Amino acid sequence: MKNPNRRNFLKTAGLTAAGLSTQALAITEPFTRAPGGARLRLSLAAYSFRNHFAWMKGKAKKCQDPKITMQGFIDFCAEHKCGGAELTSYFFPGDATEQYYADMRAYAHQRGVEITGTAVGNNFSNPKGSEERNKQMEYVRLWIDRAALMGAPHIRVFAGRHPKGVNEKDAERFAAEALEEAGEYAGKKGIYLGIENHDSIADSARLLRIVKAVKSPWVGVNLDTGNFRTEDPYKDIAETAAYAVNVQLKVDMRSPAEGPADLDRIGKILKDAGYQGYVVLEYEKNDDPFVNVPPVLDRMRKFCDA
Repeated sequence: MKNPNRRNFLKTAGLTAAGLSTQALAITEPFTRAPGGARLRLSLAAYSFRNHFAWMKGKAKKCQDPKITMQGFIDFCAEHKCGGAELTSYFFPGDATEQYYADMRAYAHQRGVEITGTAVGNNFSNPKGSEERNKQMEYVRLWIDRAALMGAPHIRVFAGRHPKGVNEKDAERFAAEALEEAGEYAGKKGIYLGIENHDSIADSARLLRIVKAVKSPWVGVNLDTGNFRTEDPYKDIAETAAYAVNVQLKVDMRSPAEGPADLDRIGKILKDAGYQGYVVLEYEKNDDPFVNVPPVLDRMRKFCDA
């Protein structure tokens, strides 16, 4: 029997030689991963410290002690041996310049931490040509530019909630159209857009319908393990893992049977799907993240490779 890894390598090499990326063929079907099997890498989202940042979406706010800056968050990731850090957009200073974002890239590099992505609180469910859609697209393009300055390869984006007067079917179509347009812009910067199962997306079926309707190699799933609101969220995770360009891991599930997440089970699902990429802890409990995040990172190291 021929070596399957060698066969996959030759297939990938042939596509590359022809000037075609395997990713460019993989949106209606699961992503074709490189030979070698699953590789899960550990990252942490700044959102885990949301109550300790002095900024929220460009506005100054009161924050809990101990306070933290974005540089301080990168330090935390380095000190706790996280290979990556998601610098969630909400917590940057409102007056941050382009140089500031470039400096974040340099600072993370000096600390040996990769900026794995950012996130924007957008809504892609508005009809094409509407003032709100234009505003949302401009907002996402701004953060694509900022992600490029930071060297972040991924942005998690959202379909959002249905605007008044927009039905579910149209909202899905609008989201796919907006994703495709934004994906074209993001691709020019070498940045993936991952649509998250959030707001109006409660199950894997809807998430995959939207993603599969997008004709762009730069759009995939941002798989949030805690956000499926179904009877069996682990089934939804398994159905979407192969389409993921990024994974957000939660310690709790929001399904009808709410409760603690089985992290080891989630890790196995991701490995079985052959996922290769970052698993980003997004800690949402309202207790002290400085104390309670490190033990979760230790639990994740049981299934993360680096």
